[in-house]
Amino acid sequence: MLTRKQHELLMFIHERIKETGVSPSFDEMKDALDLASKSGIHRLITALEERGFLRRLPHRARALEVVKLPQQETASAPPRGRGPARLSVVEPGAPAPVAPLAANDIRELPVLGRIAAGTPIEAIQQERDRMPVPEAILGAGEHFVLEVQGDSMINAGILDGDRVIIRRTDSASSGDIVVALVMGEEATLKRLRRKGASIALEAANPAYETRIFGPDQVAVQGKLVGLIRAYH
Repeated sequence: MLTRKQHELLMFIHERIKETGVSPSFDEMKDALDLASKSGIHRLITALEERGFLRRLPHRARALEVVKLPQQETASAPPRGRGPARLSVVEPGAPAPVAPLAANDIRELPVLGRIAAGTPIEAIQQERDRMPVPEAILGAGEHFVLEVQGDSMINAGILDGDRVIIRRTDSASSGDIVVALVMGEEATLKRLRRKGASIALEAANPAYETRIFGPDQVAVQGKLVGLIRAYH
């Protein structure tokens, strides 16, 4: 089964070749799928090649060939003992049925820059890349990725260089690990504790002290939902 993005890209390439006789450029594919970089397109094309849906033609520019479509794959192998597969008919004007997400589907999340797990550094930057993240570890809502810089959260299992997945929210419960914007200009990753009318930002490393702020000095920008670590 193809992921949603793989299916979208395959059908876009198929329709473009039908219309023009030429496969679309990587920039056109990136824009059609609303991706921020072409690296995601390269990954999708490689996956479609491995599954036998696409083939690259050598010695030709923009040379992609659609070998088969998803419905051709399913129609060629009907379940045993059930007879011919039936076609479902959709009335004109009715919305097309939406296929459920595959278990291995991914979502392209924006990487917004670095976040300090130590002394706060500059506020969150603008999007600079996108990163594929498995849907299985994401819930509802908008998410983004930040690269951790510093060691103040090591006892929470968050190391320097990790990429943390953040669900965007402006609220959090006491004890949540959050992205906190301090004084409107410095972003940091800390455990939030509410102490009366004050807000404490706690490190998970005894070398760093807890910092206490007034309620109007800290703005929650997101809550930690996971992390991704690369081993080199």
